[in-house]
Amino acid sequence: MTDYEPVIGLEIHVQLDTRTKMFCGCELSFADSPNTHTCPTCLALPGALPVVNARAIHFALMIGMALGCEIAERSIFHRKNYFYPDSPKAYQISQYDVPICRGGHLGEVRIRRVHLEEDAAKLNHISASGRIHGSERSWVDFNRGGTPLVEIVTEPDIHSPAQAREWLTLVRATLKSLGVSDVDMSKGSLRADANVSVRPVGSTELGTKTELKNMNSFAFLEAGVRAEIERQTRLLDADDPVFQETLHFDPVYKRLTPLRSKEEAHDYRYFPEPDLVPLLVTEEMLAAARAEIPELPADRAGRFERDFGLSADRARNFSRRTELGDYFEAAVASLRGGGGDAGNDGPTVVANWLEQLVERTGSDVDPADSKVSPESLAALTTMVAAKEVSRDAGREVLRRLVDEGGDPRTIVEQEALGAISDDGGLGEIVDRAIASDPEAAAKVKDGNMKAIGPLVAFVMRETRGRADGGEVTRLIRERL
Repeated sequence: MTDYEPVIGLEIHVQLDTRTKMFCGCELSFADSPNTHTCPTCLALPGALPVVNARAIHFALMIGMALGCEIAERSIFHRKNYFYPDSPKAYQISQYDVPICRGGHLGEVRIRRVHLEEDAAKLNHISASGRIHGSERSWVDFNRGGTPLVEIVTEPDIHSPAQAREWLTLVRATLKSLGVSDVDMSKGSLRADANVSVRPVGSTELGTKTELKNMNSFAFLEAGVRAEIERQTRLLDADDPVFQETLHFDPVYKRLTPLRSKEEAHDYRYFPEPDLVPLLVTEEMLAAARAEIPELPADRAGRFERDFGLSADRARNFSRRTELGDYFEAAVASLRGGGGDAGNDGPTVVANWLEQLVERTGSDVDPADSKVSPESLAALTTMVAAKEVSRDAGREVLRRLVDEGGDPRTIVEQEALGAISDDGGLGEIVDRAIASDPEAAAKVKDGNMKAIGPLVAFVMRETRGRADGGEVTRLIRERL
């Protein structure tokens, strides 16, 4: 059986966070009443002429710079001709052979092009029973029609479903840090199409590609690409051909269904948009875009490693999830600014507790939206590091903070969760633990430290987790 290598390229559509549409003055909206944000231009009524959104151009320049692209001094818009109910003009204004940005890369993936275009209207398929599937009618909402889009097209440099998901995560973080889009995949602000093919390992020739359309979550993208790789591999193993086509992946039933044969450029009959002049990028436009580019996720990850001593994996995770990185930096600033002391590993300890917070609130929740402020997490970190609270008791404090909010010191005082030291009777409890299990005590005395577990557990139960595990172990070993 032949071993195959996947070859994957992505086409990423980004709705830009401008106030108005790409070629008219209608305000953008999400979830407003259908067809309330329209005008003669975005409805393609006779005589209406488009005008380019300057803010969208500015955002496209920022994206191109962040991706290391070459910015075109002169680019032009084209008409991409197709007939579908979501396109009232029967064409889409896009860019074809002269896009605003070319080349570049993000991480290990090369960028082929970045271009501007307009989004289509939204089709809602509704049956008489109200179900989405088995529809009898389709309703068109033109509110979305004309929304500014940037499309980012990669080279076929991705070779696994997991890599596709990871790289799209980096793209989303980069765009979010730029502030050009809310990149909310649940609202369709960020959508990805995947071009997928397979070839024998060692071959340099590309196989026949198929396209998976409109993947709107990271998990959806990974699962869809994996299913298509498996489908193509089965076909080739059976000596059946792979046809170039566009597919839909159903994430619920894990099923791929063909939509249409894959179009080529000539199918769209591209020609220059006669109602728009060429787009000329000036030095002033470049300087304005450059001035607004913040620290990007890749640079932030390097700084987290260098300045805070985080591992490469953790630094990458915190930088790609912007909300985690922001919360982490706020907690570290509070730790240092408030005179807290978690030792030289303070930022790493804060990161440990932040990951525990994420486990409790859920990975999809911005920790800043939880009841635990960065200042509270920093204060808890300081108390645990100073051994005012044991780690087990600290976890109980964190649980209370997640459920109720508040101040960690107040919770410790109210619930009597402060650490118990030897002076506070810990030695007496250790003595009782040894007396309660003479067999385990004898094994520890003979050098079998694996047997210390039941003795430590006894003490932790008696102290409700208020004892420090390291101190308990030290006292047991001292006595035995």
